Amino acid sequence: MNNAAFPHPFDRAIALEPQGCANADGSLTYRGHTSPAYANMVGPFGGIIAAQALQSVMLHPQLLGEPVAFTGNFAAAMRDGEFIVQATPARTNRSTQHWTITIRQADDQGDRATVFTATVLTARRRDTWGAVDVAVPEAPTPQNSAAVPASRELPEWFKRYEMRWVRGIIPDRWDGAESDSTSTLWARDELGRPLDFPALLAMCDVFYPRVWLRRAKRVPAGTVSMTVYFHVNAAGLADSGTGHVLCDARGQGFFGGFFDQAATLWSEQRRLLASSHQVVYYRE
Repeated sequence: MNNAAFPHPFDRAIALEPQGCANADGSLTYRGHTSPAYANMVGPFGGIIAAQALQSVMLHPQLLGEPVAFTGNFAAAMRDGEFIVQATPARTNRSTQHWTITIRQADDQGDRATVFTATVLTARRRDTWGAVDVAVPEAPTPQNSAAVPASRELPEWFKRYEMRWVRGIIPDRWDGAESDSTSTLWARDELGRPLDFPALLAMCDVFYPRVWLRRAKRVPAGTVSMTVYFHVNAAGLADSGTGHVLCDARGQGFFGGFFDQAATLWSEQRRLLASSHQVVYYRE
């Protein structure tokens, strides 16, 4: 992979190199590498792992249509270094296509072990009636929203985004005081990279664990499964340009070491771009 061909950190992070031709079942294997620009507290940012998986579909020569739904499962912690991703078109119909994706890395014994799995639905969308029933969050303009204080110690991936908070910023006092788990913020790429499907998918994971806000207690937590539904096509993403995205998330149920979180992402013009659901592991 020639990094000179990918000047933006996000494009370098999701760059994949095909390893030969597609197999008889249509599966195609790519080689990729984790990016220090999207490092998290432990391993890579989950949003960039999901984007790398989706990119294997976007690059596949048999791709039909555009992404409609993505579900990714974080089977194990990804290490820094090389990985292999395999994308397989499991079923192709006239207007829809179903994909399975597996990311593997070498384990301590040198064997390739599965660290991430995903399914993707792509489709040729039709021109039909449409509506949005979910309410857009109330928020001032990005320019009138608060930036993250420079004094905060943040993981590297966090610095790849300009974030302006409306409510639910990371607690500055970890005092165990329980509160609402809702966060609303404006986010966009730090360098102004326009949105595409992998970038929108990654942005669906910009929320820190809801349990931290709900309890004001920084407990170990990590996403186990993440589903994203895309409510926009490529032309709609192009209309969003390099503008901010209004991101809103809240926890729903916290029980037995797992909680779920629901999120919506909107353009500056208040167009619904994506909705997301996650299941997150946590412990005391």
